[in-house]
Amino acid sequence: MTLLSTTASWVGEEHRMFAEAASKFLEIELRPNVEKWANEGLVERNFWEKAGEMGLMGGSVAEAFGGSGGDISYDAITAYLQAAKGDAGWGYGIQSIVIHYLNSYGSNEQKAKWLPQLVSGKRIAALAMTEPNCGSDLQSIKTHAEKDGNQYKINGSKTFITNGGSADLICLAAKTDPTQGSKGISLLMIETDELEGFRRGKPLKKVGMKGNDTAELFFEDVKIPQTNLLGPEEGKGFYQLMKQLPWERLYIGIAGLGAADCALEETLKYVKERKAFGQRVFDFQNTKFKLAELKTKTEVTRSFINDCIQKLIVGDLDAATASMAKYWGSQIQGEILDECVQLHGGYGFMAEYPVARMWTDARVQKIYGGTNEIMKELIARSLDD
Repeated sequence: MTLLSTTASWVGEEHRMFAEAASKFLEIELRPNVEKWANEGLVERNFWEKAGEMGLMGGSVAEAFGGSGGDISYDAITAYLQAAKGDAGWGYGIQSIVIHYLNSYGSNEQKAKWLPQLVSGKRIAALAMTEPNCGSDLQSIKTHAEKDGNQYKINGSKTFITNGGSADLICLAAKTDPTQGSKGISLLMIETDELEGFRRGKPLKKVGMKGNDTAELFFEDVKIPQTNLLGPEEGKGFYQLMKQLPWERLYIGIAGLGAADCALEETLKYVKERKAFGQRVFDFQNTKFKLAELKTKTEVTRSFINDCIQKLIVGDLDAATASMAKYWGSQIQGEILDECVQLHGGYGFMAEYPVARMWTDARVQKIYGGTNEIMKELIARSLDD
């Protein structure tokens, strides 16, 4: 299984070396722990730090800030490999997104302070946008931050926050000017260490992605320095969020491909070993036809995803194409996982089989990062120019 297609123009020898080393690391350190993390509802910090030592989280970060000085393609490889090992618990995706917010909008002081900690796994990041009454409609957030001397005083709540239970650095979307709609939103970096007025809710119980700690966050007169504003001025948060959404949505598509590849591999092993009516399940014509369909879908998706990665690297990945990647990757993931469960028969519904866990993990991919219905709306708008 590999993300790197033979014709991908962005792939060089360094990418292949990184992918090989990362795959070996994740096979040893991540894959054996997937079920344990799902049962415990948490990925231990020790793994984050091991991943940091391996360099998995710093591929696109400058060497001066603890990274290896590459581009976002290295993050894409890590995203794919995590999913291809059957895991949806490690919250690397959000770590990567917050790293890119800092890379793009942080001051040199902010980068020097936080990027090395995120790259090394010493700090875990969360991105706090969604609120109890506000999901995809970011303009309607209620959390607000008002100036109080040389500080911001923050009040509000967030929900469905990935890494929310363990994050000690939160990128928070808040209204700094409630009268200005989307132009009144700012991004604030919040260190949670012994932070007065900050509280986490109980871990949210989810249908899937059980290894990922997801929580509600509460802010009651929380005070942070005004220097924690991300960007040179207030009111740029909505713009910053929109500019970074293509990577977030492509990331979901990449993870969808990785999970689909993993499910197909697991299913091939099963149908070649399982016998029914005196022959392998693989030898039935229906099985062969289904597997042929699934393999074709993964290869078509791989080609498209690689093209999107190339566009992202050179700055040409537009909102509509990123929406296609998110929609298509998550849709294909869901379709393939459903077929793989069916090919496993009753065993596909048993929790000890990886496809059962991956099937439940896949469902939310069509929801977060903007629902697939919204993705279709964005794609359709691009057709009406």
